[in-house]
Amino acid sequence: MALLLLLGLLGLLGLWGLLCTLAPGPSPAPQWPPGPRPLPLLGNLPLLRASQQDRWLLELSERYGPIFTVHLGGQKTIVLSGYKAVWEALVGTRQELADRPPIPIFQLIQQGGGIFFSSGVRWRATRRFTVRVLHSLGVGQGPMAHKVLQELASLTGKLDGCGGRPFPLALLGWAPSNITFTLLFGQRFDYEDPVFQSLLGLIDEVMVLLGSPSLQLFNIYPRLGALLGLHRPVLCKIEKVRAILKTILDAHRCPIPRDGPVQSYVDALIQQGQMRGDDHQGLFAEANAVACTLDMLMAGTETTSATLQWAALLMAKHPDIQGRVQVELDRVLGAGRLPQPEDQQQLPYTSAVLHEVQRYITLLPHVPRCTATDTRLGGYLLPKGTPVIPLLTSVLLDKTQWATPGQFNPGHFLDVNGHFLKRSAFLPFSAGRRVCVGESLARTELFLLLAGLLQRYHLRPPPGISPAALDTTPALAFTMRPRAQVLRVVPRHKDAPPGDTCLAHSTGVPESNGAAAVP
Repeated sequence: MALLLLLGLLGLLGLWGLLCTLAPGPSPAPQWPPGPRPLPLLGNLPLLRASQQDRWLLELSERYGPIFTVHLGGQKTIVLSGYKAVWEALVGTRQELADRPPIPIFQLIQQGGGIFFSSGVRWRATRRFTVRVLHSLGVGQGPMAHKVLQELASLTGKLDGCGGRPFPLALLGWAPSNITFTLLFGQRFDYEDPVFQSLLGLIDEVMVLLGSPSLQLFNIYPRLGALLGLHRPVLCKIEKVRAILKTILDAHRCPIPRDGPVQSYVDALIQQGQMRGDDHQGLFAEANAVACTLDMLMAGTETTSATLQWAALLMAKHPDIQGRVQVELDRVLGAGRLPQPEDQQQLPYTSAVLHEVQRYITLLPHVPRCTATDTRLGGYLLPKGTPVIPLLTSVLLDKTQWATPGQFNPGHFLDVNGHFLKRSAFLPFSAGRRVCVGESLARTELFLLLAGLLQRYHLRPPPGISPAALDTTPALAFTMRPRAQVLRVVPRHKDAPPGDTCLAHSTGVPESNGAAAVP
């Protein structure tokens, strides 16, 4: 009996040892990069410059290196600075940095849905769906280029109507905004349409509020921010946008699933939702459909619109560079043929200028990621859920990659023979698995619109203002948009035909795919 008890005890001990061997051990202790010493509760906030957060982080990188830690309140956040650190993290990892941290204001706005601030399975499914739909709608192909040229005709008609008088810089943003609306809703808006103007006004107000110090404080201290009501103004504006989007979605609904190619992003969402009637809480439920449309509307309107405004402002500020672009456009296009996407190969200086605009303005300095699992970056072990900021500003202004990073210099994108030079450090659209889904569309829009404007007009400051006096200080908003100001256009060719007449002879693509005729 004693022998049996002894053998049983030994067996239990052996089983316990085997289980201990197979069971996962405790996670290794995190290894945090260096950084400024935090204060209790405040962290490094006393050092933060709310209006120039990216510049503050750049200064810290000079002291602490390409990977460092900042404390935003009580939250440890890792910052990646410089081309090498950012590229290795975004491109060299797989899913480790594909997630977004739960940013409080966007959690309230989107409830974990949409494209840009969702994570995990929902984000991957939504992104795949969006990329597929954009391709089916002609993004990166001839039909979408034709729609851009239609919008160029409407924009030049509006500018011609100014008669050389100063106009608000923001007017140039109407064209890329309308292109986004056409893609989302299947039709363009007249510039005077009250829905169009309401959406533009609300989006503008939302972007300003998202970049405000009060919402930065809310994101760091959400409970305190909620107590103070810091989130209420932006949520009020968002609800107004959401109400307009729901009205548009309802107008597009059909009682039975529709077959054949869709005419808009909204139609694609609705069609999939009708075909998957049991997906009430998933990708194609109404809440996520509205969230996806809201994301596409906000991102597609603000980024390309602000970039085109910056391009016009910088051309007016640098008339010598503007003149070189126009000489090249005249040589390749003349006065009567509008640009086409394939013309970029014959317009290296124009392409270099457009790329330099995007590099120089650093429109979106950073959008945070977070570690989806315990992750090693640059020799440091970061636990799952750690916020990580890939500082795109540091890449676009990296002294090891650009000869004159602080200057507007199109030569950054030209070789010694004047040919266009691709640069791996050109990352305005980010990189890796979270690269912008609208990159192809944005590139097409910006090239065709800027080339078309400079082919037709001289961009000038208002009377009494010298080019050097134009203000290129960014405004305080979610993006680094230009400050509100005015420009004027001077026609270059007095006998140039109207924009829509030029359009008729510039492309063989018929007006189709749901594009409304230009009024």
